[in-house]
Amino acid sequence: MLKNYFIDITKNAIEKAIELNELGETKELTFDLVCDTPKNKDFGDFAINISALAKTAKMAPPKIAETIAKHIPVFFFEINIVAGFINFKIGKEYLNEIIQCILDDEEEFLKTDIGKGEKVNIEYVSANPTGPFHIGHGRWAALGSALANIMKYCNYDVFQEFYINDAGNQINKLGKSLEVRVRQLQGENIELEEDMYPGEYLIDCAKKYIEEKSTMPYADYAKADMLRQQKELLEKFGTHFDLFFSELSLYKNKEVESCMETLKKSGKIYEKDGATWFRSSDYQDDQDRVLIKTDGKNTYLTADIAYHKNKLDRGFERLINIWGADHHGYIPRMKAAIDALGYDSNKLEVLLGQLVNLIQDGEQQRMGKRKKMVTLDDLVEEVGVDATRFWMLMRSADTTIDFDVDLAKSQSDKNPVFYVQYAHARACSILRKAIEPRIDVDNKTELPPILQENILLHILEHPTIITVFDNISQESYEATKALILKMEEGKSLLANAVKYRAPYMLCKYTMELANSFHHFYNYTRVLSENKKDTMQKLCIVKSFTKVMSTMLELIGVNAPEKM
Repeated sequence: MLKNYFIDITKNAIEKAIELNELGETKELTFDLVCDTPKNKDFGDFAINISALAKTAKMAPPKIAETIAKHIPVFFFEINIVAGFINFKIGKEYLNEIIQCILDDEEEFLKTDIGKGEKVNIEYVSANPTGPFHIGHGRWAALGSALANIMKYCNYDVFQEFYINDAGNQINKLGKSLEVRVRQLQGENIELEEDMYPGEYLIDCAKKYIEEKSTMPYADYAKADMLRQQKELLEKFGTHFDLFFSELSLYKNKEVESCMETLKKSGKIYEKDGATWFRSSDYQDDQDRVLIKTDGKNTYLTADIAYHKNKLDRGFERLINIWGADHHGYIPRMKAAIDALGYDSNKLEVLLGQLVNLIQDGEQQRMGKRKKMVTLDDLVEEVGVDATRFWMLMRSADTTIDFDVDLAKSQSDKNPVFYVQYAHARACSILRKAIEPRIDVDNKTELPPILQENILLHILEHPTIITVFDNISQESYEATKALILKMEEGKSLLANAVKYRAPYMLCKYTMELANSFHHFYNYTRVLSENKKDTMQKLCIVKSFTKVMSTMLELIGVNAPEKM
């Protein structure tokens, strides 16, 4: 977390200079320091611009930088002043320490304790059990499971939950739709009504219903079959839920009734025009909301309030919901309900996600639950789990994704997931070749391995005996340093991904890390007859595989050793 370190020591140095009245009229630091990478590598590896202090210090930026730099304790780096920038150049010894730290099995290099054991409930996907998942559900599945993995890794106590919307009228329509399909297969001349589900998936469901000679109510059978298919696909997609929570159970256990009674006693509901209303405008909502309609049926909000109360009563300290962008207006009414029930609405976080546009053969494909559709299962079958997850995670949740199917299937550097996985496979190949017999091309004879396997394992397990910058060219040194600093960046990157609930940062990072490795490979001959030199470079290669495989594992993508 070098960038944060340099920001901290620079901030402390500025405060010291202010205390000694060395910065003119400056009384306090009024802007956030930013640590960047200089475009000119000769200046340093990191740089902080302090020019904004010139207004109050009444000094030229280079003079300000020099004044501040006097109060920065120099340990493993050098300081270079250029204009209003304080530049930091990392020493070789510290770069060695980074490699040693990554290779040390007793220290998990990327882990942080941000979560401190906080109990978190992440609820996502939560599709109606009325049909197969469309590709939008795949985005929520990838996002939710990756976020859960990252938070667990950073010491949050994470519980993953899927809310089954099985108490509404849609289940009745599903049952009627299945009944029509069954009767059609049995030879009856009957058509689906306009508001029924016309998807072909119910024909397959009807065939099974007939083959099994089922006597289950159509709605129950169809719901069970849809849930089975959804769960099987989620498992295949690397998405594992701790609980599938039935909306219907809220009614069976009288939790909805109890919740309504609590709101009534607190004076937060009232009757108007034959309906029951919630006083959500007393809180963060722009208007009151209907809980029970004039026909006596509950709205979706009614059960949702009881559901969120249930989660809070189970002791979760934070609730994270992943919803589609069209649910934006739903957030204030849910927060209002939580406050009205006597809980803290700040415990609720909602991540809103945009849609996925599926591009195939240069054209956007239609998706939906009615008539012919593009399902998540179709997409996974076409491009695979790894590519689907990676592409679904590549962009911030609030940005629309254009999922290019043809590119996602390609074995090309332009395909991000292939580019990243190939970097890892290439690194693993180098490690294998180091301990495999070789062929003398001229004599067609077998040569012994460059290193014996036990020697390589000993070196990787005891990296303190290795100095990775002996006998190295300038080009190779710069490429090696860039790779090591990119690996070191992973720790702060992971912390930010948790802080901002942004798994896409890991995708971006793995692409940058892969690029750094390919650059290192192009400028560095790893395997040579010089065993000491080879061992030094293999330590770097092994470090790369550990960081890359960890990052890929967190987003639910495989790190292949061969491709």
